[in-house]
Amino acid sequence: MLRVPAQIGLTVANRLIDYAMNLRLHRIALLALWVAFLQLLPSAQALAQVPTVVTLEAARNALETSSHLVVDIREPDEHATGVAKGMRLIPMSQLGKRLGELATPNQQPVLLICNTQNRSARVVEQLRAAGYSNVSYVHGGMSLWATRGWPMVKPGGSEIAPPRTPASTPSRAPG
Repeated sequence: MLRVPAQIGLTVANRLIDYAMNLRLHRIALLALWVAFLQLLPSAQALAQVPTVVTLEAARNALETSSHLVVDIREPDEHATGVAKGMRLIPMSQLGKRLGELATPNQQPVLLICNTQNRSARVVEQLRAAGYSNVSYVHGGMSLWATRGWPMVKPGGSEIAPPRTPASTPSRAPG
């Protein structure tokens, strides 16, 4: 997370003032520099407030309430094993070409999910470097989603039965 300590902000501001005074800039130009500097601070604070990682439960809630855009970045062969209904499917290999399908940077929050969280964590770092301060990854990924038996559908939309556990598997009578 990026944090701007107050002392660094004051040091930069003092340097701007010294620079402006040394060049004998007009007071309005000095004021404009100060205003521009102050506008940078909220952006840095907002970036620091967006978590890089969210829990699987928070992602499920965000998906159910449509409060976030949840993007499954697994590849198509992985999607075939099942996806959570309502997730946008954008394979990691196509993400660069399909960035326009994500919310505008710093608008709607975006959650990325892959199978285990390794790929989505790397993609979050790349998107944040590209200006998306509102993007996070889901801890645990779709493998944990499936392990918990949470609802999944085929990419076309038909329901997938949850995996059977030993307790739910019918036993056969010896015969």
